[in-house]
Amino acid sequence: GKKLGYTFNHRNLHNVSLGQGQEVVAEQALDLAAKEGHWVILQNIHLVAKWLSSLEKKLEQHSKGSHRDFRVFVSAEPAPCPESHVIPQGILENSIKITSEAPTGMHANLHKALDNFSQDTLEMCSQEKEFRSILFALCYFHAVVVERRKFGAQGWNCSYPFSTGDLTISVSVLHNYLEASSKVPYDDLRYLMGEIMYGGHITDDWDRRLCKTYLEEFIKPEMLEGELCLAPGFPLPGNMDYNGYHQYIDDALPPESPHLYGLHPNAEIGFLTGRSEQLLRTVLELQPRDGSAREGGVGTREETVQALLEEMLEKLMDEFNMAELMAKVEEMTPYTVVALQECERMNTLTAEIRRSLAELELGLKGELTMTSDMENLQNSLFLDMVPESWVKRSYPSTASLGSWFADLLARINELETWTRDFSLPSTLWLGGFFNPQSILTAIMQTTARKNKWPLDKMTLQCDVTKKSREDFASAPRDGAYVHGLFMEGARWDIQTGIITDARLKELTPAMPVMFIKAVPADKQDTRGMYPCPLYKTPQRGPTYVWTFNLKTKENPSKWVLAGVALLLQI
Repeated sequence: GKKLGYTFNHRNLHNVSLGQGQEVVAEQALDLAAKEGHWVILQNIHLVAKWLSSLEKKLEQHSKGSHRDFRVFVSAEPAPCPESHVIPQGILENSIKITSEAPTGMHANLHKALDNFSQDTLEMCSQEKEFRSILFALCYFHAVVVERRKFGAQGWNCSYPFSTGDLTISVSVLHNYLEASSKVPYDDLRYLMGEIMYGGHITDDWDRRLCKTYLEEFIKPEMLEGELCLAPGFPLPGNMDYNGYHQYIDDALPPESPHLYGLHPNAEIGFLTGRSEQLLRTVLELQPRDGSAREGGVGTREETVQALLEEMLEKLMDEFNMAELMAKVEEMTPYTVVALQECERMNTLTAEIRRSLAELELGLKGELTMTSDMENLQNSLFLDMVPESWVKRSYPSTASLGSWFADLLARINELETWTRDFSLPSTLWLGGFFNPQSILTAIMQTTARKNKWPLDKMTLQCDVTKKSREDFASAPRDGAYVHGLFMEGARWDIQTGIITDARLKELTPAMPVMFIKAVPADKQDTRGMYPCPLYKTPQRGPTYVWTFNLKTKENPSKWVLAGVALLLQI
């Protein structure tokens, strides 16, 4: 305060953390501060969106006639999207804005994590060596989980608000436990941090597994024996002072790469490609939307859309005749039920596609008034995006419209082939189902009926073959062959029959045909296996389908940290 010409002490400061009915307290603080020349700090104003209009009026009221030393500071979290912007324009225009950007990269994040402590912190525990080692490991863990977000779904299925508060509380818990025990309670520490401090934010089971695996790799007895590497080429430092740890980071931490997070270098390629695609998509959406032809163009917007919808209507096949299909059915097996359900879902989707395209065609000809839905459809077709009304009736997909429509026609062909006589195809295209879980459940139901086994005591066993789709002429006696799966984060070695490191620039190598069969849960072999999640799309998260155990000679934790998963679409 003195540098700015103010006489300032703690009695001149009113600090209000908003939320939970603190708005009245904030208004009283503003009134008093404006009169007496105090400072007011309003934290987390994004939590009280409905009150912000009142705050704007209050600030406008005090902008005249208030004490010359009166100041107001407000803080808010950044909005995740433009629709979530809640701070009134008047407040923004009349304020000096300061943004605090999070550091990027492991080097900056690790320094920032360590900045939360001091030499006094390092000296406050009686078990000094153990405390310092685990504290540094926790700083590295914190930097990893925060920065891993940049790798998208391969980093975390969901985005979590990990903060420095999680780290400082974890270190306080560490201090208390070490002071109360002569031995380091590794299991207790990992549980508290993995399930409560950091795990309390986590909502996805696979993300929880990832968090626990990091802690199992970073906090274990080997860390006190000088045998622990936090990352390739970065061993856990020995007993140093505070400045020594900062210097160690500068001297020993390898250059920024996915290896520092346990990921394959391909993860960075995917991350940068995604950012580039998003940038180009934004540029495309910003171009003018009038109907006139541009120099060097191929026609007007309407002509481009007209040609596209005519092509799609021509290629789109007729809907399945459900009455005829039902008449063909000789026995209503679990597989037959799945086939009929898939045909019904496909009919719903293709009917909407045909209806909306025909409606838009009439609108472009001037025979119908263009509605907002028709304009949205036109924009989507022009920008090569799947229209919203189709997405609602469709399956999860990240493809552009052209790829999506070609995929749709391929799915219809698969269903037509299957429903000719309802015999199970030699290999099933698992990615071609609206609901892949249904066919996997049908495999268990069929085996359970045949062997009179209880369904709730069964599981699926996955054997990866060395063959491709063309090598199979008929379906197996039990279970099913499935194709069309891809692996992200690693690859399948066909010769040795195990998961191995991916080749550089091969982001999602195809899997061979997989033999899926149902077995009693107690007969399943889980030794030397990596429980690999299967997702419908690279977005992961809510597109989860199943878990398959895949053979590995490496420790399964390696593949957990690498974010290895199977995908049905790429």
